[in-house]
Amino acid sequence: MGRFTWRTGAVVVGVALVVLVGMIALASGTEQKRSPHVDKPTARPVTELQLAVWGTAPEIAAYQSVVDDYNASSKDTNVSVVSWPDADAMLDAIRSGGAKPDLYLLPRGDLAQAAAEKRNVPLLDLVNEREIPIGDDWSRDAVSAFSFDDDLQCMPYAASPMVIYYNTALVDFAAMDAEGLPVPNDDHSGWNFAEFRAAAEFASRPRRNTRGIYIEPTLPGLAPFVYSGGGTLFDDDTNPTSLALGEDGSTDALRRTLELLRDPRLTLSAKQLARRPAVDWFKRGKLAMIAGFRQMTPELRSVEGLSFDVLPMPSLGSAQTVADLNGICIAPARPERNEAAANVLSYLVSDEALARVAETGYVQPAKLTVAFSNDFLQPGMAPEHSAVFNAVMRTIVLPPLMAQGRELRQLVDPDIETLLTTPDIADLQESLKAIDEKSRSLLDPDYVAPSETPSDVASGSASGAPSGSASATP
Repeated sequence: MGRFTWRTGAVVVGVALVVLVGMIALASGTEQKRSPHVDKPTARPVTELQLAVWGTAPEIAAYQSVVDDYNASSKDTNVSVVSWPDADAMLDAIRSGGAKPDLYLLPRGDLAQAAAEKRNVPLLDLVNEREIPIGDDWSRDAVSAFSFDDDLQCMPYAASPMVIYYNTALVDFAAMDAEGLPVPNDDHSGWNFAEFRAAAEFASRPRRNTRGIYIEPTLPGLAPFVYSGGGTLFDDDTNPTSLALGEDGSTDALRRTLELLRDPRLTLSAKQLARRPAVDWFKRGKLAMIAGFRQMTPELRSVEGLSFDVLPMPSLGSAQTVADLNGICIAPARPERNEAAANVLSYLVSDEALARVAETGYVQPAKLTVAFSNDFLQPGMAPEHSAVFNAVMRTIVLPPLMAQGRELRQLVDPDIETLLTTPDIADLQESLKAIDEKSRSLLDPDYVAPSETPSDVASGSASGAPSGSASATP
């Protein structure tokens, strides 16, 4: 065993100190690495919502673009678009359970049924919470159209009045004026039935095989003429039990209208309509005037060489028309899900989002700030007088909200077509009263057919009024 000296002792102590310091440093470093404990942020759940729409490819693309922008700015909601070619197909999918959207476009004519089936959430509180100025920025008629029971049932989105599209080459008002024929004012603010008839006659040229006018033989097609002539479509504006075409005011208006619309010299024949739709005859330059809504505009613009413009529906006494009205509804769900859907709705009806849809040319926004903007008016593009679409909004007549609208049209439209295609009807008023009576079988819950007696109905020998519901109000 060697001898312990001061030198060797110092070495041992030094080594021990180095080891000790190293251990302390190691422990300290380890502690420093472990000490800051930061919780990782928990990812917020993303709410997945669906928006159901219908329309043409450009319209669907515009909806998708708007939704993409919303998704890019939202941290907690993701919206997907599901689409159909038309409203009936979409609604059939929703009613069958094949589609379960959180938000969906809805024609005004389907509102009564949607509410009866509890497929929408009243919106007034949700709209007020988001400070959407429906009292100032929206068409008053459009807001009224989607309101009842002291609440806003769906948010008005699109509102397009029926107008007259006319071929400016066939209906040449300057040439008509030079011939001493009655013509409307240059500002296109309106025209009367005599001016309308003169235009139809002027444009109907047998040598060119052109016809002056076509009006769709349906209740909505005839409605502006009935209302303008002092008549009414229904026996009651709130709870109708029948049509009122056989009432004196309605009959007088229709007598004047049908005299023109069923004149074989002035309108398309059944043979022509069997070959192609009326709008195709218009696009081919063989039909001078046709009634329609804003959605017709892009289709006509696509025809090279076609020059067209628009005028209000002609007046038989007062300016009146009907409209194609669509709203956006929120489907019932948990409160937090409805809140998320309402946030999406708030963006969908913003000026920015509506302008993008209006730019397609198909949609007339119910929001006035966009409807009066160049995004909708599109100066430099046909029709030249696109302001007519906005000007006639104040002349819209809203039909009653009813659940049997589609069934009513299916029931009576064949009779309406007969009115427009039969050259001579012996007693027009009696024919119209027969249509009114037929409508009662659908609309009046207490209806008893003329051939039945109350005892027959009570004993079960008659079926009584149908109780089913449908979709589209005339």
